[in-house]
Parts: sequence; structure tokens; C-alpha cells
Amino acid sequence: MTEYEKMLASQPYDCMAPELDALRREAARRYRRFNQAEEEAEQRALLADLIGELTENAFICPPFYCTYGRHIHLGKGSYINLGATLLDNAPIRIGAGVMMGPNVQIYTAAHALDADERIQGVETALPVTVEDRVWIGGGAILLPGVTIGREAIVGAGAVVTRDVPAGARVVGNPARVLIPAP
Repeated sequence: MTEYEKMLASQPYDCMAPELDALRREAARRYRRFNQAEEEAEQRALLADLIGELTENAFICPPFYCTYGRHIHLGKGSYINLGATLLDNAPIRIGAGVMMGPNVQIYTAAHALDADERIQGVETALPVTVEDRVWIGGGAILLPGVTIGREAIVGAGAVVTRDVPAGARVVGNPARVLIPAP
């Protein structure tokens, strides 16, 4: 398996492999062009070229940063406010009608906990899923492997370390349920 295939299979991979570096550099070139575009039509075209799936009436405000772009799927009518960082080493699936505040961060990659492995570039990646009609407050961070259930609310600044049930409201670091699902 290539390092890219290992990454997508959620197996340990070498994050410093030349094939991955080339893909990251290409994505950076594309998001820089998107971030500098002034006209909305041009931004939309550049965004559609950068991310894996951009559906009807979905948009990301610049500036926007990602690792690869191609593993991001943005559902119908979803909106990501400015300053978002989506580290899409594994798929990031964002459902329909999702709203994200400014400076939201979604991480799929995790470095090895063993220092020797970490220094060698060993990393794993786990997908993140945000289901339909979710609201994520500004500055929230979603960690690798989490799912945010349908119509859940993640409070501003929350650090989500585990799945959030549908309809629940979570706040804090680490995020904890403030209001349980109905």
C-alpha cells in the first residue's frame, strides 16, 4: 500500500512521504488562490476545484485552510464562516444545513504518542462526520474520529473529543453534554 492508501484506510502512515507532501503543496496552492479571490463566483469555482464535494448553496468563507481538500464533502446549504481549518487527512463529511462559526477547526490526523514514532512522522487519520442541521460555534475544535449527531449544537470554543448525540448541546474543554438529546 502507498502512504496515501494507508492514510485513507486509517492505518499508520508516514506523513512526511513525498507523495503526501506533493498533494499538500498542491492543496495549499489552491486554497491560497481561493483566499485571494475577490468575486464570489470565482471563489465558488476555486472552492469546487479544491474540495471533494461542494453541493448547492454550500459555501466556505475565506480565509480557509485544509490539508488536501479532496476529502472534504460539504452538504447542501451548509455554511462555514471565515478562518476555518479542516485537516482532511481522512474524510470530513459535513451534512446539509450545517452552520459553523468563525475559526472552527476539524482535525482528522493524530500524531503517534510514542516520541520516536512521532519524530519519524508516524500518523493516523480518522474520519469526522457532522450530520445535518448542526450548529458549531466559533472557535470549536473537533478531534479525529468524532461524529456530531443531527441537529446537535457545539458551543463556541468547545473541544469535542467524543461523539455528540443527535440533538444534544455540548460545551467546554473537553466538551460535555449541557443539554441532552430530546
